[in-house]
Amino acid sequence: MSILPRFIYSRLEHRPKLVKILDNIGWLLFDKLLKLCLGLFVVILLARYLQPEQFGQLNYAIAFVGLFTAIATLGLNGIVVRDIIQTPNSSHVTLGTAFIMQLIGGVVAVAIIFGCITLLRPDDAEIKVIAVILSIGLIFKSSEIFKYWFESQLESRYTVIAECIVLVFVSVVKILMILYEAPLIAFVWAILVESALVMLAMIYFYIKRGGLIASWSISFNRAIDLLSDSWPLIFAGLAFVLYMRVDQIMIGQMLGDKEVGIYSAAIRISEVWYFVATSIIISVFPSIIEAKGIGNNVYSRRLQDIYNILAVLALCFAILVTFLSDIIISLLFGPNYSAAGPVLAIHVWSGLFIFLGHASNKRLVVENLQKIVLYRTVLGATINIFANWLLIPRFGIVGAAYASLISYFVALFSVILFAKTKGDAVMLLKAASLGILYSAFRKERNNLS
Repeated sequence: MSILPRFIYSRLEHRPKLVKILDNIGWLLFDKLLKLCLGLFVVILLARYLQPEQFGQLNYAIAFVGLFTAIATLGLNGIVVRDIIQTPNSSHVTLGTAFIMQLIGGVVAVAIIFGCITLLRPDDAEIKVIAVILSIGLIFKSSEIFKYWFESQLESRYTVIAECIVLVFVSVVKILMILYEAPLIAFVWAILVESALVMLAMIYFYIKRGGLIASWSISFNRAIDLLSDSWPLIFAGLAFVLYMRVDQIMIGQMLGDKEVGIYSAAIRISEVWYFVATSIIISVFPSIIEAKGIGNNVYSRRLQDIYNILAVLALCFAILVTFLSDIIISLLFGPNYSAAGPVLAIHVWSGLFIFLGHASNKRLVVENLQKIVLYRTVLGATINIFANWLLIPRFGIVGAAYASLISYFVALFSVILFAKTKGDAVMLLKAASLGILYSAFRKERNNLS
């Protein structure tokens, strides 16, 4: 916040909570912008170097391993942040117990991935080796416990610094590997090393911040409490990743790895700015929890503001990319990926429903309605699988993009099916139909009357 002009900062300095939220958003945006610029640059170089076939193999394995991330993380993100904020005196028990739970979850996920990839690709030794190596990175996901703690304290700058240092180092290594024409498997090992280094960096900054890992404790009863709250989110996470990544798995099984590579190029651009929604939601989540305690009017007003902001951002980006999709793909990935242009023009509209869905899910966690998160996500995943099954054979990778768009839309507005969340469906609809303009019109009409 110190980089802001004095006349702006003077208007904010008497609101320390807002200053802290904006500062947190700033750090998260810096983190994601660096990952956007540097990460996308490396991905483009890698895609051009590997060509669609090998790039597709890598992305197929990444997508497959990603399906089991929820088993490693156990859906504890929002739960741990919520509990630290609401019961700070018990944070040492929450952190210690959650860390061990995620460590065990990572080991279980590795075993499941090995079994499943063997069944799906029994004769593809290369894919099996890649998937198993990448799956080991899920064990290092236990380091996200430190990230949860920093989120609860609105001190995401430590997470940003840790991840950015590792990102820069590993990105330089990957570029050197491309220059020296390293094989595909070398890049797979680089991804695993990156996960391990992030874990070490997180531990370092947690200790530097004054955290004491030695003070953590493990409680079986606390583990049961955490699981009782998070189990719907575990299945929701599985279903969410399934309907975020099942398209790549089904394309790989039905069309081949080359088509996975082309499709992956499109969705890399489509998803490249999802960090905006994540950064905003992470930073305002603590204030949403506080607003719930103040009163329903304040709580509803803050939620609608967040929905509106996210919807407008998503719509602006989707409109721009739709008109420039072919040019973007041609400039970034080259002629071998030209078929990704139409996919990008369709898939980019999914961002509207994904943005609003992230925010809505956070709201459900605040109100302890995790089961609805599960139901809506399972519904979306089911529709996505069925739509891909119907559309991929007929329309190829373009059909997969339409399947994703349809499933995200249905999952978002499925909250209308539940009595406790029908009001949320109205708020989401206002946002998706540019609720800001709607509100302005209503206010002006009230003033005239």
